[in-house]
Amino acid sequence: MIAKRRVGRIVASGLAALALVAGCGAASEDDAGPAPQSVLDAVLARGEVKVCSTGDYRPFTHLDPATGRWEGIDVDMAGDLAHRLGVRLTLVQTTWGTLVDDLGRTCDLAMGGISVTTERATRAFYSDAYLVDGKTPITRCENAARFQTLEQIDQPGVRAVVNPGGTNEEFADTHLDQATIVRHPDNNTIFEEVLAGRADLMITDATETRWQARQHPELCAMHPDAPFTFSEKAYLLPRGDVVLQEWVDNWLHIARNDGTYDRFARPHLG
Repeated sequence: MIAKRRVGRIVASGLAALALVAGCGAASEDDAGPAPQSVLDAVLARGEVKVCSTGDYRPFTHLDPATGRWEGIDVDMAGDLAHRLGVRLTLVQTTWGTLVDDLGRTCDLAMGGISVTTERATRAFYSDAYLVDGKTPITRCENAARFQTLEQIDQPGVRAVVNPGGTNEEFADTHLDQATIVRHPDNNTIFEEVLAGRADLMITDATETRWQARQHPELCAMHPDAPFTFSEKAYLLPRGDVVLQEWVDNWLHIARNDGTYDRFARPHLG
């Protein structure tokens, strides 16, 4: 009998403990409140999506300062994104140095040839990648044989021009010790420095070197099919917003497979 009473007390104590745990769990869920709203919900409620873009990185994004007109592959893609959401598009100019800071402050997401980096990924989410790229030189064609390798480029007296705040500057600062790094603040006019002979070359993404070489026959892209590095392009999203990330990834997957992306890219990339 004593043994039975002892077992009964143990069982009762166990049930009481389970009830207490369950009660605490319920209280915790109530205290947590509703889940935070996604930017996607805010965009739909507002009827507007704000997209940050630098406007200085052809063929992905370009803002004409004289006319205020935007153009580029990712500008067209931003328009398609807004159309499929059923909202109006507002493009917000940013810079490479303030890109991540402006995300969530002045815009809902960022588009425009943005390279995937681990540093940015600590502060923001990325969409799925839509393009493979990498750093490679572009120079005047008469100098093509001189600047094929990093060893040839990183020599005293060689002038490599870069735009501040992005992955081009990061690459130059990391890999060029002896060459002179010329920092030019305007990426829209930076290739004029090479054309005019004020810089010997620029190291940038292979996609940009191909585009610039098509616009300027005096410039030659160095081995764009075998760049120095591997990188990818993707769209930058607020950190932690899985709902928005899922929607953008689904939209991008459709656009990459129904001909939408190719239709926008073909006029710029050939």
